Amino acid sequence: MANHEQPYDPYIPSGRGTPGPNAHHEGNDRTAALQAQIDDTVNVMRQNIQRTEERGGRIDDMENQTRRMTEDAERFKRGSNRVHNQLRWKNFRMWIWIALGLIVVIVIIALAVHFGKK
Repeated sequence: MANHEQPYDPYIPSGRGTPGPNAHHEGNDRTAALQAQIDDTVNVMRQNIQRTEERGGRIDDMENQTRRMTEDAERFKRGSNRVHNQLRWKNFRMWIWIALGLIVVIVIIALAVHFGKK
């Protein structure tokens, strides 16, 4: 019959028969290796948690900055609309004064022509 290896089970001793003099030492090495793997995993998990907390802080900062920028954009929009309306009225008043000036010039010329013929 072929020698079939059993899957590893930490609860079943790996040696056959009575343990040899190195069995206790091998168990300590295996335990130390498993503990090292566990420690590495725990360290990776701690780093992941720390990174997640840092990212959460950065996300909060970005949300606050976005909110401030949105408020600033709204204030800018209101201010620019106010300036636009002021300039529109200023331009309108300028055209009114130009039209009035032309009307006065036309009236003066018409009066000069009319009274100049007599």
